[in-house]
Amino acid sequence: MSFVNAKEYLKKYGLEKNIMEFDISSATVKEASIALNCREEEIAKSLSFIVNDKAILIVVAGDKKIDNSKFKSEFHTKAKMIPKEEVNDLIGHEIGGVCPFGVKDNVDVYLDISLKKFDIVYPACGSSNSAVELTLKDLEEVSNYKYYVDVCK
Repeated sequence: MSFVNAKEYLKKYGLEKNIMEFDISSATVKEASIALNCREEEIAKSLSFIVNDKAILIVVAGDKKIDNSKFKSEFHTKAKMIPKEEVNDLIGHEIGGVCPFGVKDNVDVYLDISLKKFDIVYPACGSSNSAVELTLKDLEEVSNYKYYVDVCK
């Protein structure tokens, strides 16, 4: 259902033509880069956290990891990822297909500055075997992001 929601959401922006489905898994950054034949850093991975009892997503370049001190400085709390069994309920997508669009209304989305060096990025599209090709401008528009953060190593 998550893939359908993401696809319907992207249709509103005329971006459904950029969606790709694969016969292989694209659930991890490595798998997605193989399926897409791109570099791992070009994958826009969506990481889910709880901040002040609220679910948030931070989209980062595929080769980056969260820097705990930068996270704490930005959000004034320790980085606490959402347990995998709760991600679908809180975000609206299953692990392996989490993307920053077609999410539940109360989820805040942030984009990390690590994405700014790319013209094109590839976030998941709601399933563990899909992705969508987006310009950075498209990602900014469809994610309804709050603002850019600097929370990666």
